[in-house]
Amino acid sequence: MPKYYEDKEEDGRACGGVREDLRQCLLESPCVLQENKSPKQCLSEGHCRSLQMTFFACKRSMVSGCSVFSSARDL
Repeated sequence: MPKYYEDKEEDGRACGGVREDLRQCLLESPCVLQENKSPKQCLSEGHCRSLQMTFFACKRSMVSGCSVFSSARDL
């Protein structure tokens, strides 16, 4: 369950709530806790995949708005 809406400090960065949830998911995963792997390694193995996809979609939605301006310039 996403926790970004609960009592947390404002991150100020783009997609900060999802970023924090992804971070917590990785740090609490059995991959990190029991197998002593790095969060980056666990992420590449497929842990917390749904939050990773949500974070990617959030970041991509911010970039896609810029393409509107560049295509209007080319007209």
